[in-house]
Amino acid sequence: MGLQIYIDGKFVDESEAKISVFDHGLLYGDGVFEGIRVYDNGIFELEAHLERLYDSAKAINLKIEIPFNEMIELHCEAVRRNKIKDGYIRTVITRGKGDLGLDPRKCPKPTIFIIAATITLYPPEFYEKGLKIMTVSTRRNRPDVLSPRIKSLNYLNNIIAKIEATNAGCLEAIMLNTEGYVAECTGDNIFYLKKNKIYTPPTYLGALEGITRNSIINILHNGGIDVIEKPFTLYELYTAEEVFLTGTAAEVVPIVEIDARQIGNGKPGKFTKQIIANFKEYVKKHSYPVYK
Repeated sequence: MGLQIYIDGKFVDESEAKISVFDHGLLYGDGVFEGIRVYDNGIFELEAHLERLYDSAKAINLKIEIPFNEMIELHCEAVRRNKIKDGYIRTVITRGKGDLGLDPRKCPKPTIFIIAATITLYPPEFYEKGLKIMTVSTRRNRPDVLSPRIKSLNYLNNIIAKIEATNAGCLEAIMLNTEGYVAECTGDNIFYLKKNKIYTPPTYLGALEGITRNSIINILHNGGIDVIEKPFTLYELYTAEEVFLTGTAAEVVPIVEIDARQIGNGKPGKFTKQIIANFKEYVKKHSYPVYK
């Protein structure tokens, strides 16, 4: 027996979890998704993730028929059925089955599925020694074309940037917006430290409003440290004292080199190490209990 997948009203074995080849999520990337971490039998920031899911769906005029509280329980049940203590949930809502045209009105019912499984993380060495990254030429989608705040199934912009990075031997890369300002990485948000101040790009520049990003901002605010959200260029990163990335899979990962420029002393900084420790404590207090 494989994983138990929730799909369109019931849990089935992964071998039976199938969608139509006419599903518009497959044909056109018409849909939204969430990636959520499970820590020690708790789902991290479950309500915040689902709020973003419902907001993303509303932004593309896709109605989620499942009530919010019921959606919470479905996620808990998916974790329970698969006996996941520490892992990852992928929730996907597509426009549903339609025809070969673009018209979403031809899709009478959305397809909804929830996968609770394990996850492959960055190797421990990258948290201990730091990660080297680069800037790719692929620019981030313009917010007036497709808002990056919508966590949509259309991730081709990020994928092309990821291909460019991996071809150059990097696991992650910085994406600029069309004006040359730093937007985010292919799958993570970015922060830097300079003269005891923390900076991160505002979401209107082309960044996803990451749940982990917001958690780090909350941690810093609770510690009396303001996070400055303002446009900045690569220059600010090259001359930063510390740089770190945040994301559901990455959590908090230190950056020690960007475009062959050493960041700080070339090792994970003291501030970043403290943020990593604080985040681990934060997770314990902000996870929805699966077993009550």
